[in-house]
Amino acid sequence: MFKAESGSPRFSSATTTYAPSEQPRADRANGRGTAPGDIGFVGLGRRVIACVRRPEQMGMLLALGLKPTTNLADLFDCEVVISMLPDDEAVREVACGRQGRKGLAAGLRPGAIHLSMSTISTAAASQLASAHARCGQGYVAAPVFGNPDAAKARQLFIVAAGAPVDVERCRPLLDQLGQRTFVVGDDPAHANLIKLMGNMLTATALEMLGETVALLRKRGLDPARFVELMTSTMFGGRVHRIYGERIVAQDYVAGFALPLALKDVRLALAEAESAAAPMPSVSVVRDRMMAAIARDYGELDWTALGLIAAEEAGAPVARCAAP
Repeated sequence: MFKAESGSPRFSSATTTYAPSEQPRADRANGRGTAPGDIGFVGLGRRVIACVRRPEQMGMLLALGLKPTTNLADLFDCEVVISMLPDDEAVREVACGRQGRKGLAAGLRPGAIHLSMSTISTAAASQLASAHARCGQGYVAAPVFGNPDAAKARQLFIVAAGAPVDVERCRPLLDQLGQRTFVVGDDPAHANLIKLMGNMLTATALEMLGETVALLRKRGLDPARFVELMTSTMFGGRVHRIYGERIVAQDYVAGFALPLALKDVRLALAEAESAAAPMPSVSVVRDRMMAAIARDYGELDWTALGLIAAEEAGAPVARCAAP
């Protein structure tokens, strides 16, 4: 998946902020407008501040024409702050602060919006929405579907939820980031639940692709022909087509690294337990991912479910695919 979540957890995520221009806004006083204001991107003549947690990333951001900072307080005057972080703890730290340092909720002015594009638990989303509401700010959850290539091409699908006026203020920005935004209500937690369940559909599809490809290889058949047949008939969606081809090619180069994928699986299973709705297929995926990480495949993509399936079946494995 895209976001800073799409790589290894060794690389920390960025909190990117699109700062307003100096043009006065009459609606700032009441904290809510009907548009996102002068929020821009690099190349549109407006200032972009990027806050990172690792100083060594600042040079890369400078090269992209951004204004980098490691001080979250530099973002407090912005109208909209976008966060893309790997897990609940990281987002809570940015929003609520830690060890005497202000977070966005305490630092942003009333009427500002925290646009959270992270994949987090519904409990964390509700907690963050409440923290910002107490400070008179908006909170919009907007996790995304799509890999890093889709992000670069602005082809992401975005699932957004929050107060309608806040979602509308963010919509021009979301339109710049993705090809389509699905608004799923006014409760930010709902966007995160839908994102988690979507990821589980992908994860279980990867598991079955891995298992079927392993069996076909063991029987001496060409799995590429099988994937071509299936994706040309009954399973023509992006997940089966893109990931099926990658599993056949034994391409496990990280796009969505296994530890981050496992984090999402665990969050989904926690949601299932809370709702008393068993998800046995997702439990299988969890165990497979744990096995992959235990075998030192933690730097690989979640397509490595195919690698584990092949090893368990004793099917031929391209050893160069492993780290």
